[in-house]
Amino acid sequence: MYGSRIVGIGAFVPDRVLTNADLEQMVSTSDEWIVTRTGISERRIASDDQATSDLAEVAARRALESASVDPNDLDLILVNTVTPDMFFPSTACVLQERLGASRAAAFDLMAACSGFIYGLSVADAYLRAGLMRNILVIGADTLSKVVDWSDRGTCILFGDGAGAVIVQRTTADSSILSTHLYSDGSKGKQLFIPGGGSRQPASQKVIDEKLVTIRMPNGNEVFKTAVRSMEDAAMAALKANGVEVSDIDLFISHQANARIIYAVAERLDLPRERIFMNIDRYGNTSAASIPIAIDEAVRVGRLKRGDLLLLTAFGGGVTWGSALIRW
Repeated sequence: MYGSRIVGIGAFVPDRVLTNADLEQMVSTSDEWIVTRTGISERRIASDDQATSDLAEVAARRALESASVDPNDLDLILVNTVTPDMFFPSTACVLQERLGASRAAAFDLMAACSGFIYGLSVADAYLRAGLMRNILVIGADTLSKVVDWSDRGTCILFGDGAGAVIVQRTTADSSILSTHLYSDGSKGKQLFIPGGGSRQPASQKVIDEKLVTIRMPNGNEVFKTAVRSMEDAAMAALKANGVEVSDIDLFISHQANARIIYAVAERLDLPRERIFMNIDRYGNTSAASIPIAIDEAVRVGRLKRGDLLLLTAFGGGVTWGSALIRW
């Protein structure tokens, strides 16, 4: 009987900081408006020559070092992203070569902002089945490259970054207690990028009409769907493990919007002091947000071995999910 355990973690964000004051010079907005509605004060932006794989590589190396795992001991590299370097080869394959992980299989997974929990669930399943020993799970995105910087409803939200964990097979008790995945394709156009794929291939017309940038027609609908979905997913994780809300030591949600996170916590009757947030400094980094937050929570002492950690996420698709982890 096998289980899985997170044995290493790492994160990376670009150097460039884009503040709300900077955005005031770009679109009709204000620092007060952004902070009140989102909780975001600044975000990190990749340079023109930084691709998703560049951010992911640094996070991956830090996770490998943290776990004392050699790249040649990796069995799988799983990159969760909606901003791959290119259609193919996968960003995971790009990293397999760069890291020198000669034995590892590699593929990308796309579940938008829920990507890290989806990837963690896939890794957990492989390890519990006894098929692999060491899996590198990465959440990485450079959403700044697919943002319409004239749309104040979306450009204020997103930042770039990467986070990674090493998940290892164990014969002891599993630290990943359960994962729970959900989707609803009927709500896909709440948050999407319409162009650039086979439906509307890249062309001058597609570019001129900004069809390769993020669309969010109704932010209020996204807000309501996200809150309901993450509450339900969180409750599913608690119920599956016979755990009460009062047992949770730390709650880390996808860092989409401070108001969403607080709303979910309030519905769960979870005290704010058990919430970890860093959205004020990084914005919404999509699949990277949860591992970046976990990495920081560990470094500042908010998350310690033995703590019960509840994760929730919601993203385009729409997708959502949860995980309960004994850290």
